[in-house]
Amino acid sequence: MSTMPVGGLIPRATDDAADLIVRNAKIHTGDPRLPQAEAIAIRDGVVTTVGGDKDVADQVGPATRVIDALGRRVIPGLNDAHLHVIRGGLNYVLELRWDGVRSLRQGLAMLREQAARTPKGQWVRVVGGWSAEQFAERRLPTVAELNAAAPDTPVFVLHLYQAAILNRAALKAVGYGKDTPDPRGGQIVRGRTGEPTGMLLAAPSALILYSTLAKAPVLDEEHRKASTRHFLRELNRFGLTSAIDAAGGFQNFPENYETVTELARDGELSLRIAYHLFPQTAGQEIDDLTRWIAMVRPEDGDEWLRLNGAGENLTWAAADFENFAEPRPEHAPDYEVEFEKAVRLLMENDWGFRLHATYDETIRRDLAVFEKLAAEGLFPGPNRWLFDHAETVSADSLDRVVALGGAMSVQNRLSFQGEAFVRRYGIGAAADAPPIRAMLGRGLTVAAGTDATRVSSYNPWIALHWLVTGRTVGDLTIHPPHNRVDRETALEMFTTAGAALTGEQDRKGVLRPGFLGDLTVLSEDYFAVTDPEIPHIEALLTVVGGRVVYGAREYEGMDEEMPPVTPEWSPVAHFGGYQAGPPAGRSGVRQAELLGEAAAESELHRQWRARRGLAPEQDTPVFDPCFSL
Repeated sequence: MSTMPVGGLIPRATDDAADLIVRNAKIHTGDPRLPQAEAIAIRDGVVTTVGGDKDVADQVGPATRVIDALGRRVIPGLNDAHLHVIRGGLNYVLELRWDGVRSLRQGLAMLREQAARTPKGQWVRVVGGWSAEQFAERRLPTVAELNAAAPDTPVFVLHLYQAAILNRAALKAVGYGKDTPDPRGGQIVRGRTGEPTGMLLAAPSALILYSTLAKAPVLDEEHRKASTRHFLRELNRFGLTSAIDAAGGFQNFPENYETVTELARDGELSLRIAYHLFPQTAGQEIDDLTRWIAMVRPEDGDEWLRLNGAGENLTWAAADFENFAEPRPEHAPDYEVEFEKAVRLLMENDWGFRLHATYDETIRRDLAVFEKLAAEGLFPGPNRWLFDHAETVSADSLDRVVALGGAMSVQNRLSFQGEAFVRRYGIGAAADAPPIRAMLGRGLTVAAGTDATRVSSYNPWIALHWLVTGRTVGDLTIHPPHNRVDRETALEMFTTAGAALTGEQDRKGVLRPGFLGDLTVLSEDYFAVTDPEIPHIEALLTVVGGRVVYGAREYEGMDEEMPPVTPEWSPVAHFGGYQAGPPAGRSGVRQAELLGEAAAESELHRQWRARRGLAPEQDTPVFDPCFSL
């Protein structure tokens, strides 16, 4: 195995030699007993020593990989507490990513190029991770632009959970025409003749967007495995070592879980996954939950792949929708009947759960059910349960969550939808959407995630930037200082808090002897860079259980070999995933530096010419006719 030569460390044949040592680092351990260190040793997937270089020197054996961090910042591996990683992996190589793209012009150029290489019968699909607000043009693509970029190849472009844009070929492929009825909760936008224009609107349900995308071709099993491996490697690129899969629409159990199960069985996962189960069919939820309770148990599996409970929906009637371009949806007046059955079934069988709940109106009704069951002794109980999202949760509801032993998981959906939220509810309401500091102030466990891939980007550093600054990808400040957190707290929300949601707080999220050996070496020091630079941080080295699963720059080639991206026409094979670029501020500084360098070179050139009599010795005034008399 490759290693980095380090002077002064002599291999010794010892019985307790480490498998991996990272030294010469600025380690933020997350451990209050030893917050900072410079070296760490890992053996059998577990941290054995944290301290100085001298503390690990006697653990270097002939087979130990010693990695010099070159003075860089090292942190515990990140844990995305709400990521649709299983669904994302099954489709990753089929999707053209606009994550990080700075202009619509660039996005359309990528789309045009991809359409030219996409074979007949396949689609070009842009599925989440971007917002119109991130583009210089501040707008969505038009149907005409998609038709011009891809006249014959079906194109599907999803914008958040608000809308999808289809070109002419895609409308034909899905069979939408003049007589196609609007689905419940959705709208097919039509022109003056009644024919679909290509715009689909969630009104407010995103099911119209999901169901249309589900008509696209899918990968076979072998390609799904490779696609998932490449998606996990892409997550490792940003320092992720764990994720909690929140399930989601069109993610069926057990068939859609077979890919990660096989990868786990073969030792090919590079990310630890705790997953949830989400009933897919309205009216069949109780039957599904009953069947699953007989099949699997929470925490079945191991540290790489484990069941964590049910959700993020338990019954469809109780779900609300986070489409802030539309009014808050109204629930059926009696959804509590089936919802109570689902919650009771889970609590009586020691299943934890998570609940998608955007609005306080939903949260209050759910809490009333929990309080009814609390009278029977089912709350608080040993089962872990939490609310996800909770953008408009009230102080009273938070107090009730505390009393019932719940937790919270927040996502940076307003990084991408903040402007839409402000337009509907005002900047005052956005200031506490969600009220992160109020949650933390009550002592609640508050974990952080992205909700990628169909809304937010999977880049966790965008979420960390949002937690710290309260700013959207469109550079709008929505959170004032009273609802922001410091960088260390934000990092804890992406490490220790996520571990608590899976009951692994005594094994994961901190770099301490006895804990899992999950860490990442960062491209920039998270604790030292300016705020605008935070979203541009990436991992240079990511380690999961002592395995190097990602390496870049000096560490390139130290990670595990990956199969090539297939199929060959895959957008990922040509463009990669997240489209990283320099911080806007940094590019401006660099431009000024280049201008200064050019001016200095110009002056040196003038002096050289003057010494040779080719130019006057003294500076001559610049003649500008605009200012002459």
